[in-house]
Amino acid sequence: MAKINVQQTAITLLKVNEQDYISLTDIARHKSDDPTAVIGNWMRNRNTIEYLGVWETLYNPGFKPLEFDGFRKEAGLNAFTLSPQKWINTTGAIGIVSRSGRYGGTFAHRDIAFKFASWISVEFELYLVKEFQRLKEQEQAQIGWNAKRELSKINYHIHTDAIKQNLIPQEITPAQASHIYANEADVLNMALFGMTALEWRDKHPDLKGNIRDYASINELICLSNMESLNAVFIQDGIPQRERLIRLNRIAIQQMQVLEDLTGGRKLLK
Repeated sequence: MAKINVQQTAITLLKVNEQDYISLTDIARHKSDDPTAVIGNWMRNRNTIEYLGVWETLYNPGFKPLEFDGFRKEAGLNAFTLSPQKWINTTGAIGIVSRSGRYGGTFAHRDIAFKFASWISVEFELYLVKEFQRLKEQEQAQIGWNAKRELSKINYHIHTDAIKQNLIPQEITPAQASHIYANEADVLNMALFGMTALEWRDKHPDLKGNIRDYASINELICLSNMESLNAVFIQDGIPQRERLIRLNRIAIQQMQVLEDLTGGRKLLK
């Protein structure tokens, strides 16, 4: 479960059928130490019931309009009460869900949650929307990074296949094969990062993972391109030293374009 912090209030987010649901229980705590009572007061409001009914009609083909109409007629009466569970069970609603357990509570689709937040406080609603949008932007950025990482992995397989076909003699030992792979991986590492994998580990003994796990998106894009080019260079029979120099020049050029910076890494001699 993801969390965002809105005006010193931690708000939990939940995925329901690939949709974002936000904790009404957490939102209600911004107003009172008794979130159940706050949610109940909001749900018995006629305007709330009208809104929930329209939302369910738009997005829920299983919504029960006759049962909803019964609630709508009772709304506004002094004795009328409505809990989330009663609303869900009676009308077949999907916009609000209840979860039990340690991380339980009442959750609502973001449309409904924002509506509830505006009832709590217009200011709180605006901050909630802002933090929610910030979280979505972070998620999209992470998706982009992961996509580039996966692309790099795919090209790595293309790259290593070219090594098998062109650099590795027949019937060599696993240790020899591993040594050749390491050299080819380090050709790319040297061309882009200016150091081998071992040199990076020696320089960063406290970091987990490898040098590529800490690469920027631009570096991963460049690395992916270089892996494809190196596979072609290997198939063309270009010696490793010449490939390293070419790849380094390509890395400098591509990083300059990607980052729009002057200068860059020095060419290998």
